[in-house]
Amino acid sequence: MSADAYKDLERAILEYDLKLAESTAKRVVEENLDVMKALDVMTVAVRQVGEAFGKGELWLPDLIGAGDAMSAAVPVLEEAIKKAGQTSKSQGKVVLGTVFGDIHTIGKAMVGTMLVAEGFTVYDVGVNVMPQAFAEAVQKYDADILAMSALLTTTAQEQKKTINLLKELGLRDKVKVLVGGGAITQAFADSIGADGYDPTAPGAAAVARRLMAEK
Repeated sequence: MSADAYKDLERAILEYDLKLAESTAKRVVEENLDVMKALDVMTVAVRQVGEAFGKGELWLPDLIGAGDAMSAAVPVLEEAIKKAGQTSKSQGKVVLGTVFGDIHTIGKAMVGTMLVAEGFTVYDVGVNVMPQAFAEAVQKYDADILAMSALLTTTAQEQKKTINLLKELGLRDKVKVLVGGGAITQAFADSIGADGYDPTAPGAAAVARRLMAEK
């Protein structure tokens, strides 16, 4: 029975089935199965989708669908972990958001999905986020990484403003800054003093792993 539950979780992710993901997660808890293993199974499945997306074998709706399915199951499993007094090992804490003046969510959501799949704890502070709000979130969550998205060239400078504010507040040395979005290039990331950049969601997750290894 346990093997069937894990297979169903994997299938739910790969087939983007939110209802199956949530119901199977509840089944894992009810049958006292290994919750950590269930999380690992979903992580591997989402990573598989992300890698296929990166190779051009799958499309944006596929990545979003897999992320939504995982999001339907994770809260159920995390609640069980808390009740059992366990802790899931996090690769690091990431504050994630889209900069002030920009309300695009898809790219940010994709990066969030891949970060979760890589074992990061992600605090998504939303869109249209002002530099002060980013700084406050970095302090509140004691973040290891601040990941900012900017799709528009007119809002890209908000990433620089946020980095400058982190410096003013004495926070810059405490957090790695990862930038991305349609308006961002490696040259721009370098010019504003960001620690990492990648144009793709799977690539951003890989950069986040590298940044954590450097801390």
